[in-house]
Amino acid sequence: MEQEKLDYFKGILHEEMRVLQGEAGKTVTEMTTDALSFPDPTDRATQESDRNFELRIRDRERKLINKIKDALDRIDSKDFGVCDDCGEDIGEARLKARPVTTQCIDCKMAAEEKERRI
Repeated sequence: MEQEKLDYFKGILHEEMRVLQGEAGKTVTEMTTDALSFPDPTDRATQESDRNFELRIRDRERKLINKIKDALDRIDSKDFGVCDDCGEDIGEARLKARPVTTQCIDCKMAAEEKERRI
C-alpha cells in the first residue's frame, strides 16, 4: 500500500483511539464522582444496571483500542491492508469501513459461514 494511504488510515486510527480513550476517562471520572445513594431499592438497582451497561460498553471499547494498536503496528511494519488468511490485499472500501480488519471480505464471509454451521 502507498505511504499516502497508510498515513490516511493511521490518522483515522489515531483519531478513533483518541475519542475512545477520552470516553473511558469520562467514565472513570463519572463513576468516582457520582456517589449518589438512592434510598429506594428500585432506584439503586437502576443505577447499578446503568453502571453495568456502561462498563460493558467500555470493555468493548477497550478491546477495540487493542485492535487499533494492532492495526497501527501493522501500518508501521507495512503489513496493513493484507489479509491474514489468504495474503491478498484487503479492499480499500473495506478498510475505510473497518480499518482494524485483518481479513479480506471473501475470507471474512467464509469464516462467518463456517461459524453459522457450527
